[in-house]
Amino acid sequence: MSKAMSKAKGFKKSKQGTYLSMATTAFGAVSVAKQVKRARAENDTLRLVDAAVTAVTIATGLAILYRELKRLGDDDVLFG
Repeated sequence: MSKAMSKAKGFKKSKQGTYLSMATTAFGAVSVAKQVKRARAENDTLRLVDAAVTAVTIATGLAILYRELKRLGDDDVLFG
């Protein structure tokens, strides 16, 4: 494995990588909000349910990432 690949894999498990993952996951909330608005305007219950399930998925993903961030604590060796 190259040094660059090793460093990239390490970034994913760093605080900065976790923050980046949280930001990209939270960005999905924007599309969910648009989906909810469109579903309400069209009275589309199925789309509204889909948006709700997606919102729960985003919330769960953020909770998992937050837990990982807490686990990293101060022992972030890549950028610490």
